[in-house]
Amino acid sequence: MLSSLSSPVRQYLIITGNYWAFTLTDGALRMLVVLYFHQLGYSPLQVASLFLFYEIFGVVTNLVGGWLGARIGLNRTMQLGLMLQVFALAMLSVPAAWLSVIWVMAAQALSGIAKDLNKMSAKSSIKLLVPAEQQGSLYRWVAALTGSKNALKGLGFFLGGVLLSIIGFRSSVLVMAIALLAIWAVSLVLLRQDLGKTRFTPKFKDLLSKSKAINQLSAARLFLFAARDVWFVIALPVYLSAQLQWNFWQVGGFMAAWVIGYGIVQALTPLATSVRSVHVPTGNTAARWATLLAMIPIAMALFLHWQHSPTLVLMTGLAIFGIVFAVNSTIHSYLIVSYANQEGVSLDVGFYYMANAMGRLLGTVFSGWVFQWGGIVPCLTLSGVFVVLAAVLAPRTVRAK
Repeated sequence: MLSSLSSPVRQYLIITGNYWAFTLTDGALRMLVVLYFHQLGYSPLQVASLFLFYEIFGVVTNLVGGWLGARIGLNRTMQLGLMLQVFALAMLSVPAAWLSVIWVMAAQALSGIAKDLNKMSAKSSIKLLVPAEQQGSLYRWVAALTGSKNALKGLGFFLGGVLLSIIGFRSSVLVMAIALLAIWAVSLVLLRQDLGKTRFTPKFKDLLSKSKAINQLSAARLFLFAARDVWFVIALPVYLSAQLQWNFWQVGGFMAAWVIGYGIVQALTPLATSVRSVHVPTGNTAARWATLLAMIPIAMALFLHWQHSPTLVLMTGLAIFGIVFAVNSTIHSYLIVSYANQEGVSLDVGFYYMANAMGRLLGTVFSGWVFQWGGIVPCLTLSGVFVVLAAVLAPRTVRAK
């Protein structure tokens, strides 16, 4: 069936399938670690600390990974990411007595490197598979990849909760490691090895030398994702488990439903924003949608402060937040792929996702710290502040190349 398709479409489908498989294990691992170590008695801040290396190494990986992709090819960096994730899962399959904080942080560091190598490679590859004059097609392809990835990440959250309930932590990570190893073997055969490899040798200064539009968009992305993770990563699952007394299935199911819905909206964003080949998002579009998004967590914080039903406020508010955030994220994802230079695209995309990783790091740390200090309301308030900063920092009037 694949052989009957054009080469760009065939590569796009293989890259997307590779990305899906990785994302499923990444989401499941995130939920397994949060719920398992919370069950062991770790505080929210201690649970957050387990992800510090994951996020810190993600920052470095996006920067260096873009350079690496330009030198050896994007599909090789994608395969490297898959193999590192297998190693990370294998590290967590050791007996429970060996799972010290340092050991888990080291495994999460490998997982963070793996995730960002895989994501940078997948996002950069699309730029090279779509003709430069077909911006509408590029927008739709980016939206489809990003949306489907997040839907699979949501399914991974649910899978993590279910696996923890049924077969336990150690067996869960072993099963995922074996499945991912099989995907890696298939990708070695089917993926082109030269995609994204530059004709020139990129220098270190090329990692940081960016256009004003890319710098602004990257800064906006940092605060956009800090705004999500400041309540989503640690505060929300711990709040649902500890305060609302939800079990693992319920927490994993809700987190999964939210991310799956978020992914579906991302995939449909080109329809929602009425994209045509001559009408694609600009920096102004990103600023307007961020302004709308900022109102939602602030309103949620006020309703919770006024002691409205926490379940009603969270379920309703987070559904609305997810829809608007999905549109914001897809617009950003399209803009960076479109702004990036055709030659050495991974350098620009890697720099941008370095800022994304810094935002996740900021959000993760504040999610554990602020929640432990003041609960869910300060987390939501800070989320609103971060989104306002994302709106202010978004590039103005810049059109894609």
